[in-house]
Amino acid sequence: MKKILSYLLLSVVAILSGNANSHAQETYFKLDAQSFGDKIKTTPAAVILDVRTPGEFEKGHLKDAVNFNWNDENFSSRVDKMDKSEPVFVYCLSGGRSAAAAKAMREMGFKQVYEMVGGMLKWRAAKLPETADVKAKTEGMTLAQFNTLVQSDKFVLVDFYADWCVPCKKMKPYLDEIAAEKKQIKIIRIDIDAHASLSRALKIESLPVLHFYKNKKLAWQNAGYINKKGIENLLKKSM
Repeated sequence: MKKILSYLLLSVVAILSGNANSHAQETYFKLDAQSFGDKIKTTPAAVILDVRTPGEFEKGHLKDAVNFNWNDENFSSRVDKMDKSEPVFVYCLSGGRSAAAAKAMREMGFKQVYEMVGGMLKWRAAKLPETADVKAKTEGMTLAQFNTLVQSDKFVLVDFYADWCVPCKKMKPYLDEIAAEKKQIKIIRIDIDAHASLSRALKIESLPVLHFYKNKKLAWQNAGYINKKGIENLLKKSM
């Protein structure tokens, strides 16, 4: 009986240990922006893979990064030609596309795929260096210009979005409906890819994001997808 109990105890310990190691390994490949940059510096022959669109890439990217668009139908075939034994550092704007790309790459046999949690939004928030095509790079609207924009006698609802953001696309139709139904509300849509400086100043680190201004002051903000009824409830409480 003692032998059986000892065996069961060892089995439980082994399982728990295995789960812990698995979790440790999983989190090891997911790094915050600063750790991501530090790891690149200490990794010989690191491959840095930007999985955003070419337009996003041109406006600013990590030094020495190559651009394979995750949404491109040729993504898998292009990645499959890479050396799967070499460490790869993957990032996008907010972390969603890079997580999907990293998962796919691991399934394809890549051994070391590091993900930057929060993507370029977190990288820029930490004021880490990036490079860009000089012709394409744009900082867009300044914070002072934005503050002037929301200084309106109307209620102002600001929708921060990006063309690649699926939840943003889902929200646009009923934001347009709200604009048509509620004439007292001024709705402004701001593409964060085109206004990088403003995004940093307002600490927009995920998408979609809504800001609502009442009496020229920020009354509430919402990060993440929200349906039309949810927005209308928030507006009703604030107006």
